[in-house]
Amino acid sequence: MPQTKSQSPAHSPDQTLGDWLSEAPFRLVLSSGFFGFYAHCGVLMALEEAGLRPRAAAGSSAGALVGGVWAAGLEPAALREELLALRRRDFWDPGLGAGLLRGDLFRERLHRLLPATTFEQCRADLVVSVFDVLKRCTQTLDSGPLAPAIHASCAVPVMFHPVWIRGRPFLDGGVADRPGIAGVGADERVLLHHLASKSPWRLQSPRPPQRPHMVTLEIEGLPRVNPFRLDRGAAALDHARARTHQALGKALGRVLGQPLGQSQDQPLRGTLLSV
Repeated sequence: MPQTKSQSPAHSPDQTLGDWLSEAPFRLVLSSGFFGFYAHCGVLMALEEAGLRPRAAAGSSAGALVGGVWAAGLEPAALREELLALRRRDFWDPGLGAGLLRGDLFRERLHRLLPATTFEQCRADLVVSVFDVLKRCTQTLDSGPLAPAIHASCAVPVMFHPVWIRGRPFLDGGVADRPGIAGVGADERVLLHHLASKSPWRLQSPRPPQRPHMVTLEIEGLPRVNPFRLDRGAAALDHARARTHQALGKALGRVLGQPLGQSQDQPLRGTLLSV
């Protein structure tokens, strides 16, 4: 029967990630990962270069930083320049407290970097995950001052002092929500960039969650960046950027092993796309 405008075309096994993202608005979720903001920036640059701007963002830790400054209005190319200019002295401020670094320099840098000062002023919907020290659970923030929320989500335990918001101490959102997805609605279309853990104390890297309407992008071979090897940041960013462009051309149906369903009664199953 001839297709009418009111009918949705059947999805082919050859539909690519880029095709799927272009069909309807999606939220970009960026996971936690020690100094993984270089790779997240590379992913965001590739999406923008392909004309695939997210409708919204969410994340934990490094993901909250990149998703937050983008949602606030900073373009990926400008963020790239900021990251490549970053030196350890720009955030290294040891001081007495429940962590090595006070975080004052990091907060000052955030204030200079953010085009918006509150969630409400952001150009795109944003939610960040933080860890409530007293309740020992994840909380999500999506309103109020932006810099304290991003700072708290990036406050790696032991490395940074806790961040106090509304009279409560918070730490890195990745403590209990590594994917950064706690505040994302169950029916949202999601692209999750999952940074695989390379921590030496982990026997096995945590697997990303699976949920309907979500594709998880996992990039292999990323250079490992840390406060003492910031020189690897450019390579990590460029690697992630190139691999994301490659991923956008991959056929999702062939990853699933079956045609891609995108109707209400046959939603896209959680799909892991490794490149």
